[in-house]
Amino acid sequence: MKIRNVRWYIAALLFLASVINYIDRQTLSVVAPTLTRELHLSPVEYSNILNAFLVAYTLMYLGSGFLVDRWGTRISLTVFMVFWSLSNMLHAFARTGFQLGLFRALLGLGEPGNFMAGFRAISEWYPPSEKGFVTGLLNAGSAVGAIIAAPLVVWLMVAYNWRVAFVATGALGFLWLIGWLILYHLPESHPYITPDELALVRKAVAGNAEPSGATGVARPSLTSLLRQPQTLGLLAARFISDPVWWFYLFWLPKYLVEQRHFSIVEMGMIAWLPYLTADLGAFGGGLASGWLVGRGWQPLAARKVLLLPFALVMPVSYFVPYVPAAGAIAIISLVTFAHMGWKTNIMTITNDIYPARVVGSVSGVIAFGSGVGGILFTTMTGQIVQHYSYSLIFLIMCFLHPIAWILVRWLVREPLQLPAPIEPEPEPQPA
Repeated sequence: MKIRNVRWYIAALLFLASVINYIDRQTLSVVAPTLTRELHLSPVEYSNILNAFLVAYTLMYLGSGFLVDRWGTRISLTVFMVFWSLSNMLHAFARTGFQLGLFRALLGLGEPGNFMAGFRAISEWYPPSEKGFVTGLLNAGSAVGAIIAAPLVVWLMVAYNWRVAFVATGALGFLWLIGWLILYHLPESHPYITPDELALVRKAVAGNAEPSGATGVARPSLTSLLRQPQTLGLLAARFISDPVWWFYLFWLPKYLVEQRHFSIVEMGMIAWLPYLTADLGAFGGGLASGWLVGRGWQPLAARKVLLLPFALVMPVSYFVPYVPAAGAIAIISLVTFAHMGWKTNIMTITNDIYPARVVGSVSGVIAFGSGVGGILFTTMTGQIVQHYSYSLIFLIMCFLHPIAWILVRWLVREPLQLPAPIEPEPEPQPA
């Protein structure tokens, strides 16, 4: 049986994988006001637990990218989904801060592979005019996961307890695996793809796909990738700008409860709004650059031209501590919209300028910058919140995206040229 437009079913699975990824990641943030009281954790101790995740996440971003390139998209995402789902369920057994940090580190080892595999799937299945939208879909899944997590986890806490919340959310990944194992294959070997769609995909990704039968594909080393200005520019941009997203993922529920005096239920009812606008930013940023590409713009130029307006929105963060709660939520929602529009285009640039055979590796290297920035910013946030206030954090976040934009404009100017794959020698013909 053939399925029309199978690539969009695959896009839906990639979206759902990101939804589950962020539900699992966000469960701790939602239960944090209750959990930190029960386990007697200070803001610094909480930031250390967050960093246990971030350190493992950052290191595994490098490793998962290379694993995706070695194992392929189908197998690697299967392995990562099983690993992080089990790790999330283990959180239910934590009795001390150390145990919680250990299980958090295990979650951090598994979760980066979702995005590395997703980027490679985009390179294998989608033309430039669709890449921005599907990358936005991948990012939108992150925000949808955060949207769902707040009310879902609060309901599980109220109906049961925070330990049940970890078990229930961790079980979602095993349901997703059924669809993934049935539907994901490479276009050339897909059992359900129609001839028309296979011809479309072959033509569309011809510039990025490996020649059929290529065996001695040269893979550049990590050092050689880091010597490229494009890689350095994208890595630095993620290092500087991604801490904004990490802050809103990890600290927003605590900020609303502890500083804005929301109850747990009120927090669950309102905390999803900034993630909804992040979703809109992911879709909007991807669609806008795809629209420009469809009208003749070069993909890199289309992505870069949209980065500046998103970056210029970010200084409004300064006003968050000084306005009423409704105004603070509105500003935070605007900021998350702009950040995710920015991030979608930064991530799509990777697919635009690197060949498919190294997309996983390069994405891991660039995302390493995101993780390092998140570790440093989370550590700083714990210290500042415990000894000063959140106001300084919101001030710092005003300047991060404009600085990152300058680096992208300066360093990321053209697609990366790599040696072509080595074709196999023809087999001798019998006499």
